[in-house]
Amino acid sequence: MLYRRLRNYICSVAVLGLLGAGCAPGTLPKPREPVSLQLSGSEEIQLGRILVARALQQLGGALDDPELAAYVSRTGVELVRHSDRPDLRYEFVVVNESTPNSFAFPGGTVAVTRGLLESLDSAEQLAAVLAHELGHLAARHPLQMVQQEGLLELTEAVLAEPVLDRDFGLGAQRAGLLASALLNAVHSPEQEREADRYAADLLIRAGYDPGAAVRLQEYFARRLERGVDSPWSTGLARTHPLSPTRTAALRAYLASPEVAVAEQTGRSDDPHAFARAFAGLRRNQPGYALYDQARELERWGRFAEAIALYRQANAEAPGQFPILTALGTAFLKSDDLVAGRQYLQQAIRLNGHYYRSRLGLGYLLLEEEDYALAIRELEASMALLPTLQGAYLLAGAYAGNQQIGPARTLYQAVVQADGNGRLGRAAAARLKEMEQP
Repeated sequence: MLYRRLRNYICSVAVLGLLGAGCAPGTLPKPREPVSLQLSGSEEIQLGRILVARALQQLGGALDDPELAAYVSRTGVELVRHSDRPDLRYEFVVVNESTPNSFAFPGGTVAVTRGLLESLDSAEQLAAVLAHELGHLAARHPLQMVQQEGLLELTEAVLAEPVLDRDFGLGAQRAGLLASALLNAVHSPEQEREADRYAADLLIRAGYDPGAAVRLQEYFARRLERGVDSPWSTGLARTHPLSPTRTAALRAYLASPEVAVAEQTGRSDDPHAFARAFAGLRRNQPGYALYDQARELERWGRFAEAIALYRQANAEAPGQFPILTALGTAFLKSDDLVAGRQYLQQAIRLNGHYYRSRLGLGYLLLEEEDYALAIRELEASMALLPTLQGAYLLAGAYAGNQQIGPARTLYQAVVQADGNGRLGRAAAARLKEMEQP
């Protein structure tokens, strides 16, 4: 079948979690000043809701660790009590991404990656990370990011046009591209300094030592200077540029009279709460290190070696849906549909809210010509994250199930989004076949 000939292409692009054509790191233009699209708090929340739903899926979905998620959320909510933007709908999410980074989205969502949390050693460090992102929100930096030259019209279109689940029309495509652009956006030095100052004030109001923010920057800089921590250079150090000048400016701000005399209330936190909340993360860290190595082997097409490492990762960190999903997908690429089904179904039983698991199982069911079940899985995948790959496969499932109208609509959307690409050309060929008597 054509699907099998396109198997590695579909599966490998699905790993990226991007909509056909994402924005390359570091290529976004500088922010436009001042913000040119004035939004009310409710409009900003609406925009954020659309973008966050797509961005979090691209980042690997929410980490399945309730105790850690609750601890991060409590820390964030406590800081919000002292913030200057009560009009936002705040949410704090831990995402299952290995690259160390943190993100603030329009509307109030703050996302922190598993890879960044693995590097933290104290409650104060976590508070410093979250306070910095709240600083970006207070200064409306995420809104500035999505209104950069070349993105302003896209932002306006996302706000103006409804974005429907399972849809791969222009609204869904635009929302996905804008979410990807926001994840890849690089803050300016002035934006970072502004967020640093706000974070310091927020930490003081909440009773934390603001010097934790300086020490955290120094620690991140040491990780970056080692030269072996490439995830830092492609993650946090790229989107939140580090420099001695930035750290010196924060240190000088903390030494200024208006900050130095600020009353610090002190804190009486449970000294063991941080360790308890992070215990699961520490326990699973060796498994995710193997998972990262396996993903690299898979990118090079070394599927047998990748599968062996994924199996080790699963043994070290059992019950982790991203590892099971990756293992199942690797088996699909190796033409072992039986093992692929086993691991993908395990992943979905653990967490049915990750688009890539549902996409992989939908592809497998389509291969087996079980069109009704394929439609169920692929519609679930598209509801979580409308992707070019999901649209193409779902169109095929509709066609196989004699739902010609929906199939034609999706194939046309794929052609529109990827006209000269491999899937676009394949969709055009399918449309031509459907037109024949």
